[in-house]
Amino acid sequence: MDTPWVMVMAPRLVQSLFAAFGDLYLYKLSKLIFNGQVAKWTLFSQLVNWFMFFCITRTLSNSLETVLTVAGLYYWFAAIESSKATSIVSKQHAACEQSIPSRKVALLIAALSCAIRPTSAVTWLYVGLLDFIQMKSKCRFILLDVIPVGAIVLAVTTLLDWWMYGSWVIVPLNFLKFNLLSSGGDYYGTHVFHWYFTQGFPSMIWTFLPFALCGIVKSQEWRLSGLIAWVLGVYSILGHKEFRFVLPVLPLALMFSGYCLASMSQSKGKNQHRKGSLSRLQLSVILLVITNVPMALYMSLFHQRGTEDVMYYLSKEAYDGRVRSVLFLMPCHSTPYYSTLHYNLPMRFLDCTPSDSKGTLDESDRFLTSPSEFVGDVFGNLSAFSHIVLFESEERHVLQLLLHNSFLEMRRFFHSHFKIDRDLQSAVVVYSWRDVL
Repeated sequence: MDTPWVMVMAPRLVQSLFAAFGDLYLYKLSKLIFNGQVAKWTLFSQLVNWFMFFCITRTLSNSLETVLTVAGLYYWFAAIESSKATSIVSKQHAACEQSIPSRKVALLIAALSCAIRPTSAVTWLYVGLLDFIQMKSKCRFILLDVIPVGAIVLAVTTLLDWWMYGSWVIVPLNFLKFNLLSSGGDYYGTHVFHWYFTQGFPSMIWTFLPFALCGIVKSQEWRLSGLIAWVLGVYSILGHKEFRFVLPVLPLALMFSGYCLASMSQSKGKNQHRKGSLSRLQLSVILLVITNVPMALYMSLFHQRGTEDVMYYLSKEAYDGRVRSVLFLMPCHSTPYYSTLHYNLPMRFLDCTPSDSKGTLDESDRFLTSPSEFVGDVFGNLSAFSHIVLFESEERHVLQLLLHNSFLEMRRFFHSHFKIDRDLQSAVVVYSWRDVL
């Protein structure tokens, strides 16, 4: 039988492999559009940036979307260079791929990306329309390239959804209806329209921002810089905003940072500094490393780790046969849940499904509003669960209820040093029913 460690780490190792492919294709894309020196500094930027380190290896659909977007853009621009349709890439960097295969590969990757995250269409609408305007054989491109590839991917994903759901469901259509037409995402919180430009994306790119802006101005590669602005602008229209939504354009911004650093490395060779003094390039690298690497390590190894640690603990306990069922008295989707537990045990978390009636509180909000009353009204006899998991901030409100139902504290896991959007959730606490000890 597999050990819990193997089952827990397998999905992350797979995603890490995808991330490595993303790094490879970003290097190839930078080399294709600019040159090898820019590609090296782009790879440096990609590996050092704190948010990329923190997010790209997580098992999120946005992480896979980012890898597919970078790979698709590489094949798309390889097709452009091969066909000589535009002069965006210099002749000395011509790709070996043929135009037609490269473009079809790019379309296939784009279709897969849209199947995983329908909002990826925002990126490919911009990329496709710019080239479509300049195409001579527009009908041929639509009829022989776009429609066949799109139809095949849609058919395969629809059949897969039918197999999994047991009924015919077009997930991308439901996704768009909920998030775009009905603004269902607003239920989970909204931000001001300029949030991506003034807070979200600057926090992601962090100290690479001035280098990226410098690279945009120096390179005058307006097509890709326009893509970044387009994606940030379109996503700004939506009320519900998250950092991960714009992750696919972060590598492109870091590519411009690489262009700036490459320019500095070339100027360093022309203007040698006297011994004992640090060049602008060396100072820039030191600044980027000391402002990103510690932050990347802290956010990845310490910040909000409690919800992962508790699931790893429950997985080991379940492996030893000491877990019967689990109740999570915490906001919905706070833990990795079955993706880390890997055992067929009944578990229950507080539901946060949006209600058709405005003003109706979901279970998460009702619990946070009146923890003790909610638990008593909804769950009654807690002995139906062998373990209860909750944040320390809510523990004091239901402590007497837990003790009255013969629950004892088993473990306490550190979670966070500071609060994000709720009261300080400094620790995650596990209680176990006395009879299963």
